[in-house]
Amino acid sequence: MTEQQKKQLIREALLARENSYSPYSGYRVGAALLAEDGRIFRGCNIENAAYTPTNCAERTAVFKAVSEGCRTFQAIAVVGGKEEKPSGDYAYPCGVCRQVLREFVEVSQFVVICARSEEDYREWTLGELLPESFGPAQLA
Repeated sequence: MTEQQKKQLIREALLARENSYSPYSGYRVGAALLAEDGRIFRGCNIENAAYTPTNCAERTAVFKAVSEGCRTFQAIAVVGGKEEKPSGDYAYPCGVCRQVLREFVEVSQFVVICARSEEDYREWTLGELLPESFGPAQLA
């Protein structure tokens, strides 16, 4: 993945963050999921007064992609933070999001980028963030 592709993915995540529906926590998250075919699927967090129906940005992006027939992915960029901090902080995928991503990717190849801006980001493979994970191969 090139530096230019990473920056584009971060820009897309920042745009997705603008659509966050987070009236309870004020913690706005955006994600941009890069498919193997080059398409980018955006997602934002969507809260609910009952809390448990809340959906994270990463899962919104994955579910959006899968619902449109896409099931192979290269990378995801995640940005987030409190409303009063526009540049945000590093927002990391929660455990549930990591497991959902695990369903569709090769953990040693899939890149997770957590960013505050195009210039300020950290990256890992999903395998580094979710070691010894349970996936489809365990059910084969």
